[in-house]
Amino acid sequence: MVEAGLIEQITELGWKVTFDGHHQFDAVDVKNDPPIGILKNPRLVSRVTQAVAQAVGDQVRKGVLPVTLGGDHSLAMGTISGSLSVHPETCVIWVDAHADINTAESTGSGNIHGMPVSFLLGIGSKIEEFSWVKPLLKADRLVYIGLRDVDAAEKRILRENNIKAFSMHEVDKYGIGKVVEMALDHVNPNRDRPIHLSFDVDALDPSVAPSTGTPVRGGLTFREGHYICEAISETGLLVALDLMEVNPSLADDDSVRQTVQVGCSLVRSALGVFVYLVRRDNNNQCIIP
Repeated sequence: MVEAGLIEQITELGWKVTFDGHHQFDAVDVKNDPPIGILKNPRLVSRVTQAVAQAVGDQVRKGVLPVTLGGDHSLAMGTISGSLSVHPETCVIWVDAHADINTAESTGSGNIHGMPVSFLLGIGSKIEEFSWVKPLLKADRLVYIGLRDVDAAEKRILRENNIKAFSMHEVDKYGIGKVVEMALDHVNPNRDRPIHLSFDVDALDPSVAPSTGTPVRGGLTFREGHYICEAISETGLLVALDLMEVNPSLADDDSVRQTVQVGCSLVRSALGVFVYLVRRDNNNQCIIP
């Protein structure tokens, strides 16, 4: 996405952009990171997400808007922790085909990218390696949009914690405009809380964004995905943005190119409307850690 010109695209919207570089984490050797129970690569994931939490928190504290271009969605454990460390009242809009709320007890795969929300909420057993994750996210300040591939255990967790979720059924039934309005009414009824938007590109239909790790048919259209970003931008409350799961190692060149372009377009939509409406001055800042 950076190679495709995203930084220049954001700059053209009127933001002052600081690109913080491609972060590499070589301190943990995956070969020497045995599972904890069935959790895969726990030390690597913990080390990386903790570093991301620090980076995002530092930028939010400075009053700039961090945009995190990520690999798998476990990174949101770090990005959202960073936002909450500065703004504890932050609400989270999680756009995804998957709920990513399995616990260490309920996961069948051991993939931590299916678990970050449970860590943020503080549900499930405690894992020492992730003790740095503080359960600052409140269930009534989390809302999902786009769900369509949710484990039975995750459905139970959502029900037990009374977490609001708008699946593709609701998108089809009400339309994306109404769904976003209802989502905001739930987590941000007075439109006075900071918003962290965490967007997994697999929320989009694979025909729109094919180059991602866990595609699920029947997802959001190009316009529905962009409407979500535009509507959040219009609130003027966005404090952090994640764009996750664009994977250029998958699929053919055309599919990769298409997915990268869509990813860049989503970021522009989340930042562009707000800049257009508010149009502060040349000190508008966006930082990409």
